[in-house]
Amino acid sequence: MKSNSKYFYSKEEDKVIVDFVTNDFKQKQEERRPYELIWELNMNFYVGNQYSYIMPSGNLSEIEKNYIWENREVYNHIAPIIESRLSKLNKVKPQVEVKPSSNTDADTYSAKLAKAILSSNFKENNISSLVNTATHWSEITGTSFYKVSWDTNQLSTNEVASKNGGDVKISVCSPFEIYPDSNFSESLEDCSSIIETRAYPAAEINSVWGVNLAGEDVDLFELSNSTSNSNFSGRSNYTKVLHSKKHDYLLLIERYEKPTKRHPNGKLTIVCKDKLLYDGDLPYVNSKSNVRTYPFIKQVSIKQLSCFWGMSVIERCIPLQRAYNSLKNRKHEFLSRLTSGVLTVEDGSVDIDNLEINGIEPGKIIVYRNGSTPPKFLDPGTIPEDFEKEETKLLNELNNLSCISEISTNTTLPAGINSGTAISLLVEEDESRLSFTAEHLRTSLTQIAKQALYLYKQFASTIRLNKLADNNGMLELFYWTNNDISCDNITIDCENELDNTNSHKKELLIKLLEKGIFQDKNGTISHDTKEKILSELGFNNWCTFDDLEELHRKKASKENLTLTNLEDPLEIDEHQIHINEHTKFIIADNENTDKEYLDKLICHINKHKQYLKEDK
Repeated sequence: MKSNSKYFYSKEEDKVIVDFVTNDFKQKQEERRPYELIWELNMNFYVGNQYSYIMPSGNLSEIEKNYIWENREVYNHIAPIIESRLSKLNKVKPQVEVKPSSNTDADTYSAKLAKAILSSNFKENNISSLVNTATHWSEITGTSFYKVSWDTNQLSTNEVASKNGGDVKISVCSPFEIYPDSNFSESLEDCSSIIETRAYPAAEINSVWGVNLAGEDVDLFELSNSTSNSNFSGRSNYTKVLHSKKHDYLLLIERYEKPTKRHPNGKLTIVCKDKLLYDGDLPYVNSKSNVRTYPFIKQVSIKQLSCFWGMSVIERCIPLQRAYNSLKNRKHEFLSRLTSGVLTVEDGSVDIDNLEINGIEPGKIIVYRNGSTPPKFLDPGTIPEDFEKEETKLLNELNNLSCISEISTNTTLPAGINSGTAISLLVEEDESRLSFTAEHLRTSLTQIAKQALYLYKQFASTIRLNKLADNNGMLELFYWTNNDISCDNITIDCENELDNTNSHKKELLIKLLEKGIFQDKNGTISHDTKEKILSELGFNNWCTFDDLEELHRKKASKENLTLTNLEDPLEIDEHQIHINEHTKFIIADNENTDKEYLDKLICHINKHKQYLKEDK
């Protein structure tokens, strides 16, 4: 939610703008309705309401039984398929590595600073939980969104950030909240306008915006076991469990326009009921060349060409799931006939009501009319082999379409596979089939990180403090402002554990050790190399000591960040190392550092040089 500054209009002009945004929202809502029905159908199949159909009337409904005795059980294979995919995609860790664009000290420092800032912010926003929620939405509906905004009211454990104007906030938007101007634009950048709708408590809106609007009942969609915010949907006549209402809520409509000649900074209009709350420039400079754009990042499961919305594997699996349910139910009906039997009796020969209610229990005496044909069971035959074949075939097709093998869903090996190498290849192939979905996820994380840095560049004008732990667990402190951030000169890479798991890393590391790759010309392994190897193998607690030279470098780096009370050198300092580190700092950050402090640091360097002369 934004501040309530806006262009000044008369009441009549306000009404024209409100009507325009409201009508635009209704039009986009109607255009998006066919996709929304597919999402609702996917959600129902995921939770087990698998006799849902999209009716010609444009609503979701349930087909009734053809007969009272008809079996309508659900054998849900879609839920474990989605859960298996989610567990594999969870290996794509939401951690970023910031690489400098060059080897210069300035770019290296900027990259380390950016990593410290992003690591702190991702921790504050609990990015792992947000990624899991967004991936859950995208796997079921095909699409999810992140919103990167600046929240001046956000509470942060970083006291310096909290006292200096807020922090970056990352949230998840479900597809039910986003309305593009065209459903056939492939990306957000191709859309000339985007509408976001979200339901908030009436009291919260009235408090933030200074209005007095009465709350209403608002339709909401929520995923079970989901931590996402409530999501608005226009209409639905049938959605078990998922469709609900919240009382005393209000719907906030935010309409974003990308920059044009008429509006070089873009345009944001916020409307609630008949009130215009904001109408002005897009608030965030969040892309290259100081350009303002949408604060949203789209994540899809399977990309569709010439379509804004992604596709879920559930859409592929629904016909097979219906066929499987039908097959299993017919099979169980056949078994019921085998066990209970179908009895034939001559009309008027027995008490039909008694037989219908009580059946034929063991030892029962049946009295039938003299001269009539005794009751007898029809020959039910045996279950055809085609039932078993078709059931196996449908399960295999479900696994193939969902890019998940029976190793993942059933934790069992295919018949005839015993070789460890063959099993490893199957697992690798299984995970490579998710590579496109994983790539969409990593791209989204990269865009989130870049937008976050742009917002810090725009708003973090006062001094802040961030910490970054190195591989040995030592903390490095960074005092910084927005002038220290270089958003355009860094490359952000996300860690990918799908293709390169921890077990693969450790196995490769052990092989390299056996080959002697890490040994120097004397056949020994250096102290630094030992620490890195132990760290990669998961024995961080064995790395409890630091190389003496590295400790001197860290001490010098801390002195560089001491803006006041810079202490004199100690006799035990490794003076040449200190001189090098201080000189690097001055050269890399000469423009952004106070001149008085630079003079003190130069004086400090001269004292180190004096110690060097005395030692000689």
